[in-house]
Amino acid sequence: MAYVSTYLNYMGQTEEAFNYYAAAFGVEATPRIMRFSDMPAAPGMPELPEHERNLVMHAELKIIGDHTLMATDMLASMGHQTRIGNNTTISLNLDSREEADRLFAILSDGATESAGMMDMPYGYWGVALDKFGIRWMFNVAPQPA
Repeated sequence: MAYVSTYLNYMGQTEEAFNYYAAAFGVEATPRIMRFSDMPAAPGMPELPEHERNLVMHAELKIIGDHTLMATDMLASMGHQTRIGNNTTISLNLDSREEADRLFAILSDGATESAGMMDMPYGYWGVALDKFGIRWMFNVAPQPA
């Protein structure tokens, strides 16, 4: 079932922020956290420096009305920096590649930044900073075999 969530980017503060949000919203469960060290390096990509391996690759926390906050730590070693335009993203978690492609085509028209739709270890993914300065992420979970 498709849903929308909010995706946040931090410079090494994801875990701290999500523990803070869990307390603020009275969420009893701790945030779900996956670290960069939990995933093998992508082919052709360099190994992360030791001080970045324990950073948060992906975090999730349900807050109000089943709305989910998601986040990642940006990687300084890859030249990442947080700024207005990349620190908050509307994440569309869709049921099909076709719907992801359709929405990506529309929302990336006139985009100032984009990464086209591609297969990733966690599913079919893409991102675009639309012509209004809003960042959209498109996700389709891998389909069971």
